[in-house]
Amino acid sequence: MTRTVYVNGKYLPENEATVSIFDRGFLFADGVYEVTSVLDGKLIDFDGHARRLARSMGELGMRNPIATEDLLEVHRELVRANGIVEGLIYLQITRGAAADRDFAYPSEDTPPTIVLFTQNKPGIADSPMAKTGIKVISIEDQRWARRDIKTVQLLYPSMGKMMAKAAGCDDAWMVEDGAVTEGTSNNAYIVKGGKIITRHLSDDILHGITRAAVLRFAREAQMEVEERAFTVAEAQDSDEAFFTSASAFVMPVVELDGAAIGTGAPGPVAIRLREIYLDESRKVAI
Repeated sequence: MTRTVYVNGKYLPENEATVSIFDRGFLFADGVYEVTSVLDGKLIDFDGHARRLARSMGELGMRNPIATEDLLEVHRELVRANGIVEGLIYLQITRGAAADRDFAYPSEDTPPTIVLFTQNKPGIADSPMAKTGIKVISIEDQRWARRDIKTVQLLYPSMGKMMAKAAGCDDAWMVEDGAVTEGTSNNAYIVKGGKIITRHLSDDILHGITRAAVLRFAREAQMEVEERAFTVAEAQDSDEAFFTSASAFVMPVVELDGAAIGTGAPGPVAIRLREIYLDESRKVAI
């Protein structure tokens, strides 16, 4: 089945969708993106993703080409047209295509490029990896300094995932000045003595939408949360660890740099938070 995608106001078969070779997303990674999960045919945390999208564009001085209510309808139409029950919707907006390649931004009347497509992921909520946990390695964080903006500059995170694969692991946690910043596409957490520890918000990490929801649910469940940096050694000595993202929800981490974390199996806090997140998110999905 050919997917229906959305490009600059039109719904098209994916094999008919095109973007200019002069698009700044292609030439300069001058663009932002969001990924929204779909469960039971409904959108998870859409409002949070829409707010972060607007913030990212504002930080880059980009013009938003679509109102939030219209963006919601595009998401819903793509879910309907592609029959998505469980999966993801990827959204990318770039500064558009000027007449030629130029480091300087194009004129303000240059239309931004907007693209959305779906990914069908049956069973995403019941991932086998959530039952076994994943293994990660630590790597030096060599990204640019504005990681709070969700840009399409994803080369180094891609390299990190390949480093992990080469080491026989599933993902990588990035380290700067001796402390873990985040995963290649997720926020990182450890648990020690029942306390959930995760890096505080700053320009150093992405302000995760799933992160915000999970921490809110944790506090509502009377779990203690401490937002601060932690080291690789702390993580290896922790009782358990996990990460959060829009596509993986809450994912237990059972090994870091070859050292088992806790019992070497998913811990009770991560297991419970995954259950709470999925249950509560489904209740308010749109």
